Amino acid sequence: MAVRPITVIGHKALHQPTKKVREVTDEIRTLVADMFDTNEAANGAGLAANQVGARWRIFIYDCEDGDDVQQRGHVINPVLERGPVPPGDPEPSEGSEGCLSVPGEWFPTSRATWARVTGTDLDGNPVVVESDGGTLARCLQHETDHLDGKLYVERLSPTLRQQARDAVKKRGWTDAHITKWDPLTQDAEDV
Repeated sequence: MAVRPITVIGHKALHQPTKKVREVTDEIRTLVADMFDTNEAANGAGLAANQVGARWRIFIYDCEDGDDVQQRGHVINPVLERGPVPPGDPEPSEGSEGCLSVPGEWFPTSRATWARVTGTDLDGNPVVVESDGGTLARCLQHETDHLDGKLYVERLSPTLRQQARDAVKKRGWTDAHITKWDPLTQDAEDV
């Protein structure tokens, strides 16, 4: 398939809710395959459709669950359930989170340790993805947020949110001339 450019914070596609998939077409199948290729090229844990410019309610994941077992899959029209989100900032070693649309930056982000997403696969079969801890629980919440038009930096505490704004400004993403990056030709740290 193909590796697609990844949209960067500030791009309007990242700040709007996505549309429910009503029918799985060849276009949708190609999109999912391209998302896996793009995520792999970018060394990501997951990727939402709007991160590659598609407004569909789809995400893919490729990361470890709470038992350190690698999980890989996709979910169409996901619905998220999660445990309680602990208050305050987590320790950076326990809860740092990054995003392919905020490349090269990591901030401690409070997330529930347990999460479950239900939806369907490309063949219309029911999908249930659940994780109690690990990167997967965080990924399920992170990618669903993307599909709802929310970035993880919006979940940060006020102090960390300001640090994120400063980092975004320093990288020049607020200048609107950088809207995407290509994981085939660019390293996330250098965008």
